[in-house]
Amino acid sequence: MLAPTLRRSLARRPVILLADAVLAALAAGAASLPEVAWFGVPASVLPVRMAGTAAIAAIVLAALGVPRDSWRHGGTVEMARAAGGAIAAAILGSLAAHLALPHPPRPGTIALLLLFLPSLLIGARGLYRLSLLVSVRRDPEAAPVLLAGAGDHAELLLRALERQSGARYRIVGMLSVDPALVGQRLHGTPVLGSLGDVTLVLDRLAGTGDAPAAIAVASRAISGLSLTQLRAAAETRGLPLFEVPRPSDLRPRRPHRRREDAPTDPQALLDRPEMPIDRASIAAVSRGKRVLVTGAGGSIGSELVRQIAEAGPAHLTLLDNGEYALYAIDMEIGVAHPRLAREAVIGDIRDRERIAALFARSRPELVFHAAALKHVPLVEANPLEAVLTNAYGTRNVADAAVSVGAEAMVLISTDKAVNPTSVMGATKRLAEMYCQGLDLRTKDAKNPTRFVTVRFGNVLGSTGSVVPLFQAQLARGGPLTVTHPDMVRYFMTTKEAVSLVLLAMATMVQGGAVAETVERGAIFVLDMGKPVRILDLARKMIRLAGLRPEVDVKITFTGLRPGEKLYEELFHGREEVVPLEIAGLLVARPRVVDLAIVARAMDEAAAAAREGREKPALAILSVMVPEFAAPHGGT
Repeated sequence: MLAPTLRRSLARRPVILLADAVLAALAAGAASLPEVAWFGVPASVLPVRMAGTAAIAAIVLAALGVPRDSWRHGGTVEMARAAGGAIAAAILGSLAAHLALPHPPRPGTIALLLLFLPSLLIGARGLYRLSLLVSVRRDPEAAPVLLAGAGDHAELLLRALERQSGARYRIVGMLSVDPALVGQRLHGTPVLGSLGDVTLVLDRLAGTGDAPAAIAVASRAISGLSLTQLRAAAETRGLPLFEVPRPSDLRPRRPHRRREDAPTDPQALLDRPEMPIDRASIAAVSRGKRVLVTGAGGSIGSELVRQIAEAGPAHLTLLDNGEYALYAIDMEIGVAHPRLAREAVIGDIRDRERIAALFARSRPELVFHAAALKHVPLVEANPLEAVLTNAYGTRNVADAAVSVGAEAMVLISTDKAVNPTSVMGATKRLAEMYCQGLDLRTKDAKNPTRFVTVRFGNVLGSTGSVVPLFQAQLARGGPLTVTHPDMVRYFMTTKEAVSLVLLAMATMVQGGAVAETVERGAIFVLDMGKPVRILDLARKMIRLAGLRPEVDVKITFTGLRPGEKLYEELFHGREEVVPLEIAGLLVARPRVVDLAIVARAMDEAAAAAREGREKPALAILSVMVPEFAAPHGGT
């Protein structure tokens, strides 16, 4: 292992030239030793030949530009130039010795010099590069990755990972486009199978220390059916599918960014793979149905729209009160699914008559209610807006769904509705209570509308969440702001959360043994794994950007904001958890309040909110949600 000072020295041309001259002298001495030992040539010829060969080698190598070639990054061309220079130096040195010295070298000596001199120059460079590889620090927690593609693109990636200390990925095997490469090794990494063997390879690695945490595509030749098979295999096992960027692709440099490699993939921030999802079930529930999504332009709503559109519904209605967000998702779906019948509607769920008219016209069979005000500090500053949107707006959507005989409605809820300390959490809990009451009331109806409430925690990368905030702060060079060192949250990727929401809907709509075990009014809760400390998340994002926490990027603590808790809960103490035979889904037995009482409370709170009377509106909220203590003050 070379010391850092020696490495820095070998990056300078004079030092490289001197090193090559010394190696040339050693080669000349070694080649001449047999003459001295066996043929009576005086030993005094050794220093003369060594000095002469060193001088000639220095001149020849300098003329060929060999000292300008990096020992660290040199490749085949650089090695060939060094070898050619060494051979030329050996020939010229031997010729000069024949002309100028009383004891010219014998043919055997010249042959040895032609062997030793190139070997020493190339060998020294090889040993230097080997020392660099030995000194690379391997991260014991590097995520194992299965690489799809075993060509030049993959070779560049493997070479880069070999040289990078602390690389967060390690390649455990490859899948080749060319079946003839199966069984071979590339930089020590085995080609485990062809692309069509992806399922077999994943099964073989499952349960071992090399079980992949992701699949990475490293070939432009992988497309169409092959790419579809890879994506299906990844989704079945809950693995993210990455694409290895091509080093030959150039892109404009973004101004004012500190690091280009700040992490953008939310899955990389989770310490667990995504849940394996039954894609066939969630596709079947929406296929051929009329579907309406509220909040369609938001983080959850837009992902709902994408996954529902993939299933092929008969008609898809996108509802949002934000013009640009609605425009963006509508355009995206139009490009991806040009034949899908759809309608983009600008509307406010607080407008009861408008919502009723929209439902009467579109007559949705499935309703996904994602519209809500979710940013806790902003809602604390504007509590009456949350009463009107999160609580009363939910009632408008739910009543409209019942009026048109919708098959089912999903309410997207939040872990902040459990023992809420914020207006946002309390209003979402009131919305849960109303949908639970409706689910119980419609039990005996001729065509009952099922209400499926799904509760989960934070979504990585969603609008206004902590990950985009940290990314923006990293781009500015820091500091990263954390409210409290002990704050923890549950996290899930948007795609995973939405898939499980659709799975919950599919479970109830399709019926069967599992659905029979779920009581009416029950709340589905997504299994989000272990909670994550926000401080640990900040440190991980800094490391993933190639920086050091508290050294390159500072972390500062700003204090809890209004309405925030140090930790969130997925279940209330009075909600009994019932296990399901579905990975990723839990269910809580209902704790319900009479629907008429909830409806009257919503009407009174909404009336007070419309009149700008904050104190009575929040007082009603605290009565209906006893865990919530309404803030003092207001009118």
